[in-house]
Amino acid sequence: MAGKILIIEDTEDDLIIIKRYFTHAGYNDIITADTAQVGIRKAVEEKPDLVISDTLLPGSNGFEVCQQIREKYGAAPIKIIIMTGSVDAVDAVKARKAGADDYCVKTSDCASLLEAVKKIL
Repeated sequence: MAGKILIIEDTEDDLIIIKRYFTHAGYNDIITADTAQVGIRKAVEEKPDLVISDTLLPGSNGFEVCQQIREKYGAAPIKIIIMTGSVDAVDAVKARKAGADDYCVKTSDCASLLEAVKKIL
């Protein structure tokens, strides 16, 4: 499937699960980052088609990552999904204000996240 995906996730187990799930779904061009700073740098350098960022990251959060990537990319067509492991932490209004194209809850089977990716890419 087309589309380079950058996943910003600080929990190694979650990152492995998400990456494995996407690979099995046919997404093979996947890059990863475990901190907000590395994720923002990779977004600028690697120019992915889609960035998926966890809401909770060391020293930052997915909303700030989204805003910073939008500022650095300008009008370039990059899509961003903010994901969360907690239903209570999902804030659709905050995600949209930060510039996210979508948001979803991170589940063990990654089904909702994969659907969001399919819709965007």
